[in-house]
Amino acid sequence: GFRGCNVTVPHKEAVLAGLDRLDDTARRIGAVNMIVVADDGCLEGTNTDAYGFVENLRAGTDRWVANRPAVLLGAGGAARAIAVALLDAGCPEVRLANRTRARAEALAQALGAGVVTIDWADWAAASADAGLLVNSTSLGMTGQPPLEMDLSHLPADAVVSDIVYAPLQTELLIAAAARGLATVDGIGMLLHQARPAFRTWFGVDPVVDAELRAAVLAG
Repeated sequence: GFRGCNVTVPHKEAVLAGLDRLDDTARRIGAVNMIVVADDGCLEGTNTDAYGFVENLRAGTDRWVANRPAVLLGAGGAARAIAVALLDAGCPEVRLANRTRARAEALAQALGAGVVTIDWADWAAASADAGLLVNSTSLGMTGQPPLEMDLSHLPADAVVSDIVYAPLQTELLIAAAARGLATVDGIGMLLHQARPAFRTWFGVDPVVDAELRAAVLAG
């Protein structure tokens, strides 16, 4: 029978009204990307984007430690999931910077303690003690404007992650690697967020390895 389905943009929030219940992660993120038909027949929504982001970080580098502040660029749905993921992993402070500050402030208010906002123009300086810089905007994506960046303030042991995966190596990641910083690209988040669905529906936990990455990138 029908076990569930995945949901993608622009339906992750609209689908909430048709579900019987949400788990805690989906409730905090305010969006669903996976629906499960529970044993009692109810439709239960969850969100695996947060899981996918953290698993991708852990798989992508051994230099990331969660107990340092993070600077997060963007305030959309992906940023919301990433902020929740970082807080749950033990990050003491997530610093949100968005081109429209009001949107960042609304997200910080919704998520509560541990999330603060900074001006877009100040994100580079605010990264001076950060262990992680994340771009969750579309800046740097193929066909989009570039992300204007200044990585000079980042500590030498910081990690830079970009959830954009077209191109896979964004200008942000190239610049970070040139400084000797650890980098994590965006394709792994896409792959890791799918693992909970496979476990739930098929009893299989896919291995995200170089072969799988290559197959997905090949289209």
